[in-house]
Amino acid sequence: MELRHLRYFVAVAEERHFGRAAARLHMAQPPLSQQIRQLESELGLQLLRRTTRRVELTPAGESYLVRARQIIAAVSSATGEAQRVAAGLQGRLVIGCVGSATYSLLPQLVRTLREELPDVEVAVQGEMLAPDQAQALADGRIDLGLLRPPVEDESLRVEVLRADPLIVAVPDGHRLAGRRRVRLEELADEDFVVHAGGGRSVMHDTVLARCREAGFEPRVRHEVAETSTLVTFVAAGLGIAIVPAPVAELLIPGVSYRALTGSATVELAAATRADDEAPHLERALAVVKGLIQ
Repeated sequence: MELRHLRYFVAVAEERHFGRAAARLHMAQPPLSQQIRQLESELGLQLLRRTTRRVELTPAGESYLVRARQIIAAVSSATGEAQRVAAGLQGRLVIGCVGSATYSLLPQLVRTLREELPDVEVAVQGEMLAPDQAQALADGRIDLGLLRPPVEDESLRVEVLRADPLIVAVPDGHRLAGRRRVRLEELADEDFVVHAGGGRSVMHDTVLARCREAGFEPRVRHEVAETSTLVTFVAAGLGIAIVPAPVAELLIPGVSYRALTGSATVELAAATRADDEAPHLERALAVVKGLIQ
């Protein structure tokens, strides 16, 4: 039995006439009659009662018609779904995101994905440090990472999206809060709140490196895993922090953000598994790049 046999049977059952069914199927009547007989022979039962003027369904034929329609509809639906998946219009996408991009890029990205790819299911894991994202990508727990390079895993494909300037976050009322710009050297005597060290955060290593280039070793008082916690600690007066500029969009009361002199930046990149060729992932990457430009 082939799918065409079901389509032939449904046409005859709906038209109640071999001639009209043959015309609907764009075929001659004798081959259609022969195909229906083959179907009945294979099933070992009679589906149709034939008269000189019309065709009637047997009780078995009535039951078979219901299931035949369901099967044809399911095949059609599966075909449409496969075509949408192949075109990148359907699928599931899990996005991981560093803290600073969680507040700036992620909201607009998710809204745009829902507008442009409504049949792609989007899930988000925000406030993920870059090494955690790299591991989650390798394990298949996320499909797209928005992170801070470098990434050492050669199984991942990394594409830099932009360079974010570094700024300083200070508590309101701090001696530097009234300044428009701050020199890094002026932070030498400050207590610092930084992201977690031990290879867990690119920002941790970046901040220490920039401070050392400015001629001092930062006095680290607190290490935290999440950017929102870091800024909250600054608001509480527990120290100052050097952060990417998009963090300023996290409007926690009690914090002032000031530009740093010089051209210190930290990159934001999109990371995926190098062997992941999912069409909907490529479409999502195009959306990300469109928002960055």
